[in-house]
Amino acid sequence: MKMAVLCCTSMQLLLVALATLAGICLGGSDGPRGVALPFVFDPKATCDPPCKHAGICIRNNSCFCSRGYEGETCQYANCYPKCKNGGECLRPGKCRCPSGFGGKYCHKAICPQGCRNGGSCVAPGICSCPEGWIGGACHTAVCKKPCVNGGKCVSPNTCRCRAPFSGPQCEERKKLF
Repeated sequence: MKMAVLCCTSMQLLLVALATLAGICLGGSDGPRGVALPFVFDPKATCDPPCKHAGICIRNNSCFCSRGYEGETCQYANCYPKCKNGGECLRPGKCRCPSGFGGKYCHKAICPQGCRNGGSCVAPGICSCPEGWIGGACHTAVCKKPCVNGGKCVSPNTCRCRAPFSGPQCEERKKLF
């Protein structure tokens, strides 16, 4: 008889603890939860598929998610604030950022100089440049044949010539008279 009372008392304490935890967590929550108030716990409940990430099965196929997770089975991590610029939330507070972005929530561009002319940021301060462009920001054009006579390479294989020169590499002198 004492064993049954002790067992029930332990179960009641567990239920009270869970209800208290739920009240605290739901009251000060900054994110969505799997369960709306009022909190009802069924100790015989089963969840199939089971709750993930330390979620608790509180009613048949209804999970109470631990902080940082959401979804019917607590399968989705959530990040607050949300991941920016197309970032993916891997676990609470940890975003996987797309190329070109960094920071805890993918809110910083990691190539502050920017990548011009179709380049893309691949690591902090490093741009991957398309063919015909070089430099930290893909800002310098490359001419396979060099410009001469003071000409300047302004886009891939294109020279801007100084007077009186012309031609593909500024090699021709214009006649002025």
